[in-house]
Parts: sequence; C-alpha cells; structure tokens
Amino acid sequence: MGVKELFNLGGKVALVTGGSRGLGLQIAEALGEMGAKVALTSRKAEDLNQAAAQLHSLGVETLVIPADLSRPEAAEPLVRQVLERWGQVDILVNNAGATWGAPTVEHPLEAWDKVMHLNLRGVFLLTQAVGKLSMLPRKYGRILNVASVAGLQGNHPQMMATLAYNTSKGGLVNFTRALAAEWAPQGVTVNAIAPGYFPTKMTRGTLEMAGERILQFVPMGRLGGPEDLKGVAVLLASDASAYITGQVIAVDGGISAI
Repeated sequence: MGVKELFNLGGKVALVTGGSRGLGLQIAEALGEMGAKVALTSRKAEDLNQAAAQLHSLGVETLVIPADLSRPEAAEPLVRQVLERWGQVDILVNNAGATWGAPTVEHPLEAWDKVMHLNLRGVFLLTQAVGKLSMLPRKYGRILNVASVAGLQGNHPQMMATLAYNTSKGGLVNFTRALAAEWAPQGVTVNAIAPGYFPTKMTRGTLEMAGERILQFVPMGRLGGPEDLKGVAVLLASDASAYITGQVIAVDGGISAI
C-alpha cells in the first residue's frame, strides 16, 4: 500500500464532537479533505449549520446532529442517527469539552461536575456506544481523543487555576491508554492529541489574562494555528497509524518538552 493510500480516508465515516467551531472544526476539515464523510455534533444547531456550510463549501459530505453529551441519554441515539445515515462509524473524535477557572478552595461543586460530566463521562458513554454499535462488530476503528497539555502537567502559580479541567484531561490521557490496550485485539486504535495553547473560545479568557506570559513558555514563540492539528489528526484517523495505539501526542510548540 502506497503512502497516499495509507492516508486516504475515502469511504470512511467520522463522528466529531464539539465540531461546530475551534479545534473540532479544524479536525473535521482535515478528515473531510482526505475523503471522509463527517458527522458533526455540538449543543447548538445554529453553530452546527454554519460549520456544515463551511464543510460543504469544501466538498465534504456532512451530517449535523445537535446533542448535549453531558447528558447520559444523548450518546447512543447520536450514534444510531449516524448509523442510519451511513451505516458505520470508522473514526470517532472526542473533542467536546468544558473548562472552569477558579481557585480550588472556591471551585463550585456544580462546576466540577459540569467539567467531569462532559470531559470524561460523556467521552466514556459515546465511545462505549460507538464501540458496541459499530467498531467492535466490524473489528475496525480509529478513536482520537482531544486531551490537552493541561492533562500532562499542572499550572504555573501565575496562571488561572483550572483544577477540574486539568484533572479531567489527565483522566482522558489514561482513558486513552487503558482502552487502547483493551480494544487493540479488536482492530480498534485509541490515541490522543494534547494541544497546547490555541486561540479558541475556550481559551479566550486565559489568553486575555496571560497571553504574553504564556508565549514566554512556548519554545516556538507562538500560539497554535488553524493548520497545526490537521496533520496529526489525519495520521491518527487513517491506516497510516495502524500500528500506533495508546499514545498521546502533544501539539504545543514545545511546551511539554521543557
């Protein structure tokens, strides 16, 4: 098999959560460009429709399904809608996430639960449904979890405190490793990307507060750009990564190297 064929996603179906904007939409664009059909989900239908229009303009066959993955009853119906349309899910991108900034002693319990319900419980339930209904019966799948460098390390004392977010992303890193080992015999790979600082709606507050300080800790001296996740996402979603599983790849301009 040639290299171009290894990276080709023609005939594959991808489900991307949090796909209406930011990193999720960037990943969806990359998978679609390589030939995948893309199902996008997030909470707001209007945002999804705008994202779908952008993907359609690039020639990507797209399905949008509004869903709140912090609600446990949302996962299986979402997967079934994709299966009704396209019959399979080959690629699952667990990108939807929430954060909360507060000193630990002031961190509200409801905010802790909000972050954990989406960032961990939602990922578990959706991955379980995709595995049960499509990947494990077909003995094929590529699961890509969007973690964070915040799951690899703590925060500098001068940065915003985000204990729940860091904890959830650290949990997602080990979720990736444990599930990769369990599902490897079934032909399903499970890997994670750990982005550094990218300008998104979620990071807006942090970057406004400490953007210049953050850049001092980035060896490359810049924030992540709109193309910086696309290559690694295609790698981990394609057969080019058939012998890669349980890995976490930081895309952070070198932050995690120091």
